[in-house]
Amino acid sequence: MTSGRHDITVRGGGIFGLAIAFVAAKRGAKVRLIERSRIGAGSSGGHVGALAPHVPENWNPKKQFQFESLRMAEDFWGEAQRIGGGDPGYARLGRLQPLADEAQIARAKDRAAGAAELWQGFARWRVAETAEFGAFAPPSPTGLVIHDTLTARANPRAAGAALVAALEAMGAEIVIGEADEVGPVIHATGAEGLAELNAVVGKTIGSGVKGQSALLRYAAGDVPQLFAESLHIIPHSDGTVAIGSTSEREFAAPDTTDAQLDALIEKARALCPPLAEAPVIDRWAGVRPRAKSRAPMLGDWPDRPGHFIANGGFKIGFGMAPKVAEVMVDLVLEGRDTIPEGFRVTDNL
Repeated sequence: MTSGRHDITVRGGGIFGLAIAFVAAKRGAKVRLIERSRIGAGSSGGHVGALAPHVPENWNPKKQFQFESLRMAEDFWGEAQRIGGGDPGYARLGRLQPLADEAQIARAKDRAAGAAELWQGFARWRVAETAEFGAFAPPSPTGLVIHDTLTARANPRAAGAALVAALEAMGAEIVIGEADEVGPVIHATGAEGLAELNAVVGKTIGSGVKGQSALLRYAAGDVPQLFAESLHIIPHSDGTVAIGSTSEREFAAPDTTDAQLDALIEKARALCPPLAEAPVIDRWAGVRPRAKSRAPMLGDWPDRPGHFIANGGFKIGFGMAPKVAEVMVDLVLEGRDTIPEGFRVTDNL
């Protein structure tokens, strides 16, 4: 353990904790990150890594926040790689979604007009022919797909390792186990942290939702990811394809896989024929933190001065992380509160 003053303590080695520590270190803070178990021990240690937007309609603060974060992602991950040398597997290659019928086509075209305005020319949402995208495109009854260019990927485990490498290069202290908290403390502790908050406030303000995913050996190249029938199929840069995930409110074992994942694998093979013979090389299960509001839960820990919360990433944590980190560091180090409506801890009480 290094000695001396630390400007900030971050608890949690998942994507929120690592991203906050990274932004704080870039701003010159001395950072101590404490992770009880291992980096990516919770929901950030899976396979999927879909940095995908909500649909461009019915705009609200959550969708605006996510859009801004997705715009920041290329610079965020590029800087982490430049500083630490680790490759997070980031690429903004877009996403394809098959269109089943005329009603879906009409809705997709309406949303294209929404994206043209709301995405400010940064990315497109369009209806395209499946044939444009080669063998990895999903089968579509209409021969058409939604193609958006805002969606990106990151390899969750590689991304975590890249942030660790960047933090170490900047002189941050990373403790696996326990250590003293020095300075303001940000608790980015995932599902366990939500359970602790529930106990403190005496009501449920968040809960864990189990997810299962799999990793297949298949080198798809730099092609768009797929989203079909609520399933993500993500080609990564290391010659693998991630598929996931289940969404389980009730579960007996938080970190074991079962027949639900087998069914997901078979579904992925049907939705993406090139994966028909691809071997499964890893299976994963973990519990994702879902705040009552369904938005990230950010801000002061009520009645606990000097302590702050960054939790509730659920299924969009990797996409939200760059902006979450910026907002939390603004608040804790500079006293600037830019947390949007609906994201505050008190919004869940």
